[in-house]
Amino acid sequence: MPALAAHSRSGFAACSGCSLCLLVCPVWRKTRDLRYTPHGRAKALQHGVPVAELKNSVESCTLCGACEPACPEIIDLVGMVLSLRRQLTAPAAVTMNDTNGKTANYAGQRVLLATPALRETVVALERTAKLLDCVVAEDNGADIALALEAGTPIANARRERFLTPLFSAKKIIAGDGLLARQLKDWLPLIEITSPGIALSKCSELRRHLRSDDLYVIEPRAFHANYDELVLYYDDLRHATGCAMNLDLQRIAIPATARNLRQRLGVEAEDNAAQTRWLLQGRKIARIVVEDAGDIAAFRQVVDMPVVHLAELANE
Repeated sequence: MPALAAHSRSGFAACSGCSLCLLVCPVWRKTRDLRYTPHGRAKALQHGVPVAELKNSVESCTLCGACEPACPEIIDLVGMVLSLRRQLTAPAAVTMNDTNGKTANYAGQRVLLATPALRETVVALERTAKLLDCVVAEDNGADIALALEAGTPIANARRERFLTPLFSAKKIIAGDGLLARQLKDWLPLIEITSPGIALSKCSELRRHLRSDDLYVIEPRAFHANYDELVLYYDDLRHATGCAMNLDLQRIAIPATARNLRQRLGVEAEDNAAQTRWLLQGRKIARIVVEDAGDIAAFRQVVDMPVVHLAELANE
């Protein structure tokens, strides 16, 4: 399986130790331990530390991607973590979808690869499909997305079974930002975007965003295409007046900080500190999220309404 493309990005050897990545790293904010940061991993590799000794650091990364646009050396920091996970002698186990169902036909269609969280939020899923005039793929590639994150090998047969129906699609709307990043390499001729971008372009939804809303951007898709999307979201903020989960450097603060073990379900999630930090000092009346997976995290710490972006269509 090919690695995620670095697209002219540098490797770990380019790290100068400036520590700018620490300013945006949720793991650094939680641990204050340099070993668990992009800076720490790059310097360890520069000094010849074996990959096995970096296991805890590599698994602690949330892959939110905030470090990449902050890095002045333009290092492929997300790709570095994914490469290290693949090199670990005992990669995390992921159960792959081996069901040999009927092959779908998406010729000329817009296809939504909904995340498990969006699938469970039925109203938001239905409204997303209707607003974007797209078909919801039965095979959403959730196992492939998790395998990419864990560094688990993906059998060629599984990858081809997932990709074959998508080759003829007109457009792919991928809810998982990491999967979207890989799909751009696997399917370079097809337009691939995120539900957040696609939905936020709908005038029917934009007119319902308010100045007392906190609009929560899904960070993985945002940081992977930062140069273009930072301007897009600035325009959206000016047009609607809503606040956003952006820091002073225009980096998206993630609402959750799930490490690999938490995403694999072997360690309990604890996002309360992260969400409270994101909300600190804000005067808002409602939270609007692009990622349905953020809803539960916010509802644990606030009493105000927390809704998926597509649910604004009901207004």
